[in-house]
Parts: sequence; C-alpha cells; structure tokens
Amino acid sequence: LRKAQAEGKATFGVNVFEGGVMDMQVAQVLEPTRVVEQAIQSATETAVMILRIDDVISSKAVSGGGMDGMDFDM
Repeated sequence: LRKAQAEGKATFGVNVFEGGVMDMQVAQVLEPTRVVEQAIQSATETAVMILRIDDVISSKAVSGGGMDGMDFDM
C-alpha cells in the first residue's frame, strides 16, 4: 500500500475481502470526507484526554498529600 501510494496512486487501499492492494475508486469503495474528519477528531480528543489524565496523576504523585520528610522529634 505504501509503495502504491508513493507511486502517486492515491486512491489505492487494502482489499479486506480478497487480500492485497487495489484501486478503491475502481472498486467503488469511497469514504465520505466527514467520516475521515470525524475519525481524526475522535483520535485527537482521545489523545488530549489521555494527556490530561496523565497530568492529573503526575501532579498527585508529586504533591504526595502527606508530610513526608518532616521531623517532629522533640
């Protein structure tokens, strides 16, 4: 697929029924632009959410919550 697309065959894709690579336009397999846009938007939102969760977990680990290192011996 990469080779075909590198050769300028932009409409080539994977034939999941027969295996191999073929021209999706000839096979009349077309995706609306909106489907592709929605997939990219969903992937972006998921990545942002994971980064936010990671940031929250990291900030909780740094702040600790206890008073570690404090010596109260009298």
